[in-house]
Amino acid sequence: MAYSVIKKPSDYFNTKLYSGDGNTTQAITGVGFQPDFTWLKNRSDGTGWHRLSDGVRDVTKILFSNETNAEVTTDANGYIASFDSDGLTVNLGSSGTGTGTNSSGDNFVTWNWLADNTSGASNTDGSITSTVSANTTSGFSIVSYTGTGANATIGHGLGTTPSMIIVKERDNANNWTTYHSYLGATKQLILNDTDAEASFTATWNDTEPTSSVFSVGTSNATNRSGGGLIAYCFAEKQGYSKFGSYTGNGNADGTFVYTGFKPAFVMIKNYSAISNWIMMDNKRDIDNVASNRIFPNDAAAQNTNTNILDFLSNGFKIRATSGESNESGESYIYMAFAEEPLVGDNPATAR
Repeated sequence: MAYSVIKKPSDYFNTKLYSGDGNTTQAITGVGFQPDFTWLKNRSDGTGWHRLSDGVRDVTKILFSNETNAEVTTDANGYIASFDSDGLTVNLGSSGTGTGTNSSGDNFVTWNWLADNTSGASNTDGSITSTVSANTTSGFSIVSYTGTGANATIGHGLGTTPSMIIVKERDNANNWTTYHSYLGATKQLILNDTDAEASFTATWNDTEPTSSVFSVGTSNATNRSGGGLIAYCFAEKQGYSKFGSYTGNGNADGTFVYTGFKPAFVMIKNYSAISNWIMMDNKRDIDNVASNRIFPNDAAAQNTNTNILDFLSNGFKIRATSGESNESGESYIYMAFAEEPLVGDNPATAR
């Protein structure tokens, strides 16, 4: 029996690197599928904010993970013009600088997820009707809804309980509020900030998500009355994705985290102290030790900090001693997506 029903993880999640050419548009190919959600960052320039686009809101509408800003359309410093059959097309933007998407000579990274390749369908599982584009095989859905300001539930379309949910209010400046299953629904993390975990009943109504819905309270960040909101929901799938926690030991021979697959992407947050989130992937670091980190909460250019982690055939091993990933006694949550499953038709090997 295969370890995972997903034989080729890159059919559902893939990292794609490219260089800006300074042209008005550039087609980025080689993703391997038509994305429904793309997270894009200029690796070379700290003025190039993170850009998050999806097919439910309309690909040209942008949110910035490092800022609380409301959604904008066709940003002057660059935007994604379309999702294509094998990738995406970026636009330089009206400023002509393209620092967000296509400035000449700069290096960019895109992280891409597949949902349902639609603009979404109505979902009435919750007390609030949502619009959902879901991929139940890979456990990823994009959920759009309008808040009520009162305790409510929202259908997510996954058919299994999500392990991580990231919500952003589209119409107003507000935080990127994040649920992680290890912390539970009484706690929240803020993607655009360095804060440690915090208890806040109004965020998730202190109610764990189910296989059909997630709950929200009265917080404007997750349920402003009349506000448009977007949620990115992730469920754990054996051999493909993993959401968990580990404890730092402050040693370069750091904690080993078992995922059951060779990771292609890992995002980590110290939830017990003030610290950056960090994003690592196997395209920016093709050999161990992986050292090229990007902060989703900060527009800073890619930062090289020697010895962050090793990508292994069955997980990842921390090699840093910093508070961002391995302070002694500190607690960390992570999300990880696979390059290859550990066993099955395409078994992973160490590198």
